[in-house]
Amino acid sequence: MGYLIPLLVLAGVGWWAYAKYKPFLQRGEVRIAAAVGSVMAFAGAAFSATREAWLNTVILAALGLWMAFAARAGRSGPVQGVVRGSGPSLEEARQILGVSANASSKDIQDAYVRLIRMAHPDSGGTTGLAAQLNAARDKLLKS
Repeated sequence: MGYLIPLLVLAGVGWWAYAKYKPFLQRGEVRIAAAVGSVMAFAGAAFSATREAWLNTVILAALGLWMAFAARAGRSGPVQGVVRGSGPSLEEARQILGVSANASSKDIQDAYVRLIRMAHPDSGGTTGLAAQLNAARDKLLKS
């Protein structure tokens, strides 16, 4: 029980630091920290179980589960920072594709094809970047 109090204090300091510096952290960094914390909590729970400290085991296992779910949060869905149902503005769409304001539909399609060749997941790109390119193309061709 003696090591549980410092662990809870450390978790509280971590939570405070996360709340204070959240704008400076990227989503991936927070997920990595939560995953590492989850593994550490599960290891502590296993150690507590071998010592038959059942209350500590339950608390640490619950903390580990909470951190594991926090690490998985936000994995699926749209591109990070884009709300479902919304798309880029016209200016953002032009910046994504690298076209000017007076670009023709052929120029937009050519820029899209050139970029999607590199960004498509089948070509080693990411689904997020491909989704941004698709949204930008759709926005510009429909306007």
